[in-house]
Order: sequence, then structure tokens, then C-alpha cells
Amino acid sequence: MNNHITFTALLAFFIGSSSPILAADVDTNAEPRQLLWGDTHLHTNNSFDAFLNGNLSVTPVDAYRFAKGEPVIHAYNRSRVQLATPLDFLVVSDHAEFLGGIKDIYNEGIGLENPGPIEQLVLWYREWEIRDVIDRGEGPAYFSDILPKPGNPRELALRWNEDLPDLIPGALGSQRNAWHALLETADEHNNPGKFTAFAGWEWSSQPGSANLHRVVVSNANTTSGQKFLPFASTDSPFPEDLWQWLDKTETDTGVRFIAIPHNSNISKGLMFDDKTLRGDTIERDYAERRLRYEPIVEMTQIKGDSETHELLSPDDAFAKFETYPYYLSKKSEPYAVKPGDYVRSALKTGLELGQKIGVNPFKIGMIGSTDSHTGMSTAEEPNFWGKYANDSIPENKTSHGLGSASGWTMSASGLAAVWATENTRDAIMDAMFRREVYATTGTRITVRFFGGWDFSEADLPMIATSGYEKGVPMGSNLTTQAESQSAPLSFLVHASRDPLGDNLDRIQIIKGWIDADGKPREQIYNVAWSDDREIDSNGKLTPLPDTVNRRTGKTLGDSGDPELLTFWSDPDFDPSIPAFYYARVLQILTARHSLLDRSALGIDNAQDYPDVIQERAYTSPIWFDPSSLSTQ
Repeated sequence: MNNHITFTALLAFFIGSSSPILAADVDTNAEPRQLLWGDTHLHTNNSFDAFLNGNLSVTPVDAYRFAKGEPVIHAYNRSRVQLATPLDFLVVSDHAEFLGGIKDIYNEGIGLENPGPIEQLVLWYREWEIRDVIDRGEGPAYFSDILPKPGNPRELALRWNEDLPDLIPGALGSQRNAWHALLETADEHNNPGKFTAFAGWEWSSQPGSANLHRVVVSNANTTSGQKFLPFASTDSPFPEDLWQWLDKTETDTGVRFIAIPHNSNISKGLMFDDKTLRGDTIERDYAERRLRYEPIVEMTQIKGDSETHELLSPDDAFAKFETYPYYLSKKSEPYAVKPGDYVRSALKTGLELGQKIGVNPFKIGMIGSTDSHTGMSTAEEPNFWGKYANDSIPENKTSHGLGSASGWTMSASGLAAVWATENTRDAIMDAMFRREVYATTGTRITVRFFGGWDFSEADLPMIATSGYEKGVPMGSNLTTQAESQSAPLSFLVHASRDPLGDNLDRIQIIKGWIDADGKPREQIYNVAWSDDREIDSNGKLTPLPDTVNRRTGKTLGDSGDPELLTFWSDPDFDPSIPAFYYARVLQILTARHSLLDRSALGIDNAQDYPDVIQERAYTSPIWFDPSSLSTQ
């Protein structure tokens, strides 16, 4: 059988029928799992940077309403905006730093109990200053000025309390009020089985402008969540201190937490370094705590894609994708690519550390989310309303914001896809903990991915049933079975297009391993593809043509396939070495928002930003560890 299979061809193979076959005809929902779509990273007007950049009005209430499919009013352009397809869950994750503070100063002023004369003068000045810059439309410049200064991240992290911005005196009251209100709002909008509303926050550590941010997701409700205040980078810039706080708070309150790293692409190599931020060698205790609280990573979002970089993966034809080479700094800094910035390199580093210390701290699953600061989770290129509110109109995307970045620098992205037993807080978090999740760049491609020893092509029509019974799903660890020492490792993978989107180009499986010389390696395998193309003598697959109309943004013709399904066995499997595998699903080329904007503006190009984008999905990996005796 051909190694790329459409459902029609598959059915004909097994039962001799030429009748069309629908997704419903293939068992993709066994072992009661349902596919849920959400955003774990969404900012409202409670975030200081969102408010300074034009979001004065969109609240957590609006954010949950929008996610559920209701129309809301955009903060900047006052348009009515709405999702074509509602989300299943949303995490409102405003910055813990100065949470609600800027909004309170602007709307109400900030007061302290019995302030001294000097303290009161400082408060009055800060109120006047913030109101003045916002009213004059200079909030973005003010925000840029309070960004971290460039420098050695490790040195500046050790001096973190010396460089804290004195932005809002007495902000603790605003933080408490905003957090308690969020908890109440999340409970009001939480509807188990239909829509899940999470209360979370962002811990925004950024020493020397190295992005080490984490989004913290909790299952807290109004009662349990009021027993603590969100841990901020003003409490500590060190990730291990965050995990320690999560551990203690979990014990004290019974609330569950997950910390999700994001924008590792601009971390200056520190997000997935082989040393701690303090410069210490990673030890087993550090690795275990990180593995416990950080089971997943935000692979893709508005500020770029973090899978890999063309300099790190020169043999990967699709490595150059939505690169964001701009640090969040008050001064422009040249971007330098480092392995610790990208997830594929992190997965390989994790294999190395696992061999050295017995625990892999980078055994991470993959999700996408937006990081939208508009209060609106818009991850689709045709319905993208900017990272910040003032990026919502095409005219504003032509101007530069932070450094050399502009609105066209960023793409609409991404979404978190979760295979959960039900649509509830605990079930979604359970799926995240077991890493049965995947990332997309905004398109709603359905993906199943299973690994095992006993699969065959006969398992394809019952992919989910066979996948769970004979193997493990994405995010799992495969063990060596005595009877399978000589059997090759094999996989089942299925992808179907977004019902409102375009067709699929191909499915690839990315493998990473440590070779006999102890060097990390990677390889990309094309395992399923559309349009009856052939692999050439160099192992390359002919690209599909670009069929995007440059005036309308519409795709022309019938390129690609709506569904792809395949059985694949690793031809280079070595049972003596650890490895990981994940699937990457590529859609055909479609219009990027930069093309749609420039067409609407009637200009020839969008300052050399691309016209098209190749949307994609990334599954969580499946790991093989020859030394492991049980699944993890």
C-alpha cells in the first residue's frame, strides 16, 4: 500500500468500495476522549501592557463572552467582532505584575491607608503621569520605556530587587481586587460540559530582556482561589522559586497548577538551557520539580513560532516559519539564535539530561495559544485583531512598535488542542498533565498520533481503538518490551482539515535521538501527503503550487487533501538509544493577514512581509526510553 492514504483509498483497500468516506466513518474518538479547542494565554485590560497599548475597555467578562461565541466591541476601533467558531475553554491570564493597577489608576486613582506626605505626592504624580500619557495616546511609548534593559540575564536576575520598576506604589490592593473579581467571573462563565473558564495569570520574569515567562493555569474557584495571590516576577525572577511556591500553595489550598513556558524563541537561550538561571548544573530535584509543573510548552503564538530555527535545523525545509527576532527590551538588541530558545532543541537536550541525571526535565507536550492583549482570542488570519488593541487596523500595522517589530511582524496564532475525557477544569488539566495535547497555528486541524510495537495498516480504520489498546497516544512514554526487542517502532497518524479551512499538504514525523557518539540528531520523515506526488531520489517531496489569489486572498483550485491517514514504521529504529517522535501536519499555502491588509489598503507589498503562510499543527511527542521499565 502507498505510504500516504486518503480515507477513500483506505476504505477501498479494505472493503473494495469506491464510495466516499467521511471522518465519522473512521473511529477517531474511542476511549472516551473528545477534542477540545482553547486558548491558555489571553490578556484583558487588567494587564498593564494591554491597557497602555489601547485596551481600556475589554474585561475578563468580555473575554469569556467572546470565547463562547458572543459578539463584543473591540477596545480600539469599536467594531463588533465575533468568532466564527466558539472555543471550548479559555484561560484569562493577565500579568501578575501590577495586576489591575494601571486600569485602577486611570479610572479611579490609587489610594493607600494613611499615606505619608512624600508617599502621597508620589501617588499623585504617578496618577497624573499615567493618565496624561494614555490621554495623549503615548501609552505604547511609556510601555517601551519601562521594559527591561538589556544585559547579562543571569547577573541581572541575581540583582532583581535592585531593578524593579517603581511603577505603581500600593499596587497590592489592585492586585487582590482584580484577582478576586477574576475568580468570580470565571465561576460565573464556567459551564461544565459546555465551556470551561479558567482563572490564571502570567508570571513575567524577564531579566536582561530574556523572556522566561510562564502562564500559570489553575483549577481554582472563588473559594479556593481567594486563599492566595498570584506569584509574580516581582516576588522572584527564578523559575524554581515559582515551582516552590506552586508546590506550597498546592499543599495549603488543594488547588492544582500548571506552568506553561512561552516565547522560548526570545529567551536568549535560557528557557531550555542545560543550566539553571542561577548558573547551576541541573540536578535531579530541579528536573523533577520542573517536570511536575511544566508538562507542556506554548509552541506557537502571535510573537512567533518556537519549534525550531533554520540555523538549528538546516535540513528542515519548513524550519523558517514565523520567526520573531525581536527581544522585548527598552533598547534594540541584535537577535542571536541559541538552542535553548527552541523546543526541538530542548527535546534533544532533555534526552541528554535524562541520560546524565536519570530525569528528563524537558519531556514537554505542545500547545499553541494567542497571547492576545485585546481580550479577544483571535487566532485566524482572516479574523485577526492584533496582539495589542492598537494593532487592530491595517494602517497601524505599517508602523513599528517595539524595536523594529510591527503589526505585520506577527501572525495570528495559535490554539491549544486537548484530548480530554470531558469539558471540565480537572479533565482538561488531566489531559495537559499527561500531555495528550497538541498545538496549531490557529487552524483547527484534527490530529491523532499513536506509537506502539504491534500496529499494522489493518489498524487504520479503527485508529483510536487500536491506538489506545495496542499503544500509547501523543505525550506518552514507550517502554521496551522483552518480546519486542527486535520489532521496529511504528505509528498511526491521522489528520483532517479544519472544517472551515483549507486542505492539507502533508504529514511529517520528526525524530530526535542521541547517537552512539553522544551527539543529538534529528530527522524529518514525510509519511503522508496529498495529490499523488512522489518522493524524489534525494528524499524530497515536490511542493504544492501556491494558489493564493493576491487580490482576494482566496485559494484557487483543489490542491491538497481534506484528510490524511497512515501507518509508519521507523526504518532506522535502534532499540538501544533514547528517542522522541512528534507529528507535524502542514496545510496548503493560504493568505497571511499581511496580504489581506495590503490588498485592503491598495498597496503593492506589506513592507516585504509575506503574502502567504503555511499553517500547521504539532503533536506532543512520544518518547522511547530503553532504560525505562514503566510508562510515564
